[in-house]
Amino acid sequence: MWICRVILSLLAGCFLLVPATVMAMAVTFLNPGKSDEIYWATASNCMMTAARNLGVQLEIIYVERDHLKTLELARQIAARPLQSRPDYVILSNDYAVGAEALRILDGAHIKTFFAYSGFSDAGEREKVGIPRQIYKGWLGGLEPHAEDAGYLTARALIQRGRAEKLMHSDGKLHMLAIAGDRSTTTSYKRNEGMRRAVAEAKNVVIDQVIYGDWNRAKAQEQSVWLYQRYPHTRLVWAGNDLMAFGAMESWRARGGKPGRDAYFSGINTSSEAFTALESGSLSALAGGHFITGAFSLVMLYDYHHGRDFADEGLELDRSMFILFTPEETRRFQHLFGAQNFDRLDFRKFSKVLNPAIKKYDFSFRQILNQADLRK
Repeated sequence: MWICRVILSLLAGCFLLVPATVMAMAVTFLNPGKSDEIYWATASNCMMTAARNLGVQLEIIYVERDHLKTLELARQIAARPLQSRPDYVILSNDYAVGAEALRILDGAHIKTFFAYSGFSDAGEREKVGIPRQIYKGWLGGLEPHAEDAGYLTARALIQRGRAEKLMHSDGKLHMLAIAGDRSTTTSYKRNEGMRRAVAEAKNVVIDQVIYGDWNRAKAQEQSVWLYQRYPHTRLVWAGNDLMAFGAMESWRARGGKPGRDAYFSGINTSSEAFTALESGSLSALAGGHFITGAFSLVMLYDYHHGRDFADEGLELDRSMFILFTPEETRRFQHLFGAQNFDRLDFRKFSKVLNPAIKKYDFSFRQILNQADLRK
C-alpha cells in the first residue's frame, strides 16, 4: 500500500511540474485601420512575427476605420462558442468605442488589452475606471508616447525653418498644422507635442490647425485653400505621412518644390516617407510606434505564462518613437523595407523567457539595433 502511495505522490508531483504554458494561447487583434493602410498593415505584419516567435495563435480583423464595426465585431466574438473564443482581445480606443466594446467582451469573460490608444477622456474614464476593477477582464494597455512624435517632428521642422531664415516680416516663423482627427488620443497627444515644441521655440506662430482625418486626399484638398489664406507660411507640420504627402502634392500643383521653398514633416514608416526623407522633400520624419501591437503580445504572453506586467503598471505609456536620421532610414529599409520582420525575435523581450529582464524596453531604436543583419 505504501508503495502505491509513493507512486501516486510522484505522479502528482509530475503533474504539478507541467507548466500552464502548454495551454494554447489565442489572441484576436481588432485592427482599427484599413487593410490597405500601410501603417496598420505594418503593425499587423510585425504582430504576426511576434506571434510566430512566441507560439501565439493570432487572428487579425480590420475594422476599416468604421468605429461601429468595432462594436459589431466585439459582439460577434462574444457570441462565439466557448471553444472558438480567443483568450485575449487586443483593441484600440479609436473614436471612443473602447468603453462599449470593453463592456461587451468583459460580459463574455474574454480578457481585453488596449493597444495604441487607451482612455484619456474624463467622461470615459469615469465609466470604465481602471483595469481589473469594474471590468475584471480588462488587464491593461500599452500606448506609444504619442506626444514624442509631435514634438520631435515639430522641433526639427522649426530648426530647419531657422536654418533657412524663413522668418516673416514680423520676425517669426509661421507654421500650418494638419492634425489627424478630433477624437482619438493619438491625434490629441501628437498635437500637444507639436504645440510644446512651438511654445519652447517662442518665435513660432501656428497660423491654423486643420483636421485631415489621416487622409491624403483630404489633406491635399484642404491645403489648397490653406496656402491661399496664408501665402507667407513655409512650414507644414502633419500628424502622419499620408497627410504630409497630400499637402506636398498641392504645394507642387501651385509650382512649389517641397524641401526647397517649403518644408514638411510627417509621422510613420512607409517606404514613400523614407524615399521623401532621403530626397529632401520631407524634412523630418518620426516613427517606429507600429511595434506597439507586437510588444502587447509579449506582455500578454508573459501574463499568460505567470509573469504579470502589473509590477510596471497596468496602463503603460512608453517612449517608442525616434526621429529618423539618414543612417537609421537606410537601416530600416534594408531590414524591413519589404514589410518582412523575420529578422526580429520577440522572445528576446519576454520576461518569462529572459528572467534577467526587470523592466520592458519598448524603444524602437533597440529594434533597429538588435535586428539580425545576417539573415
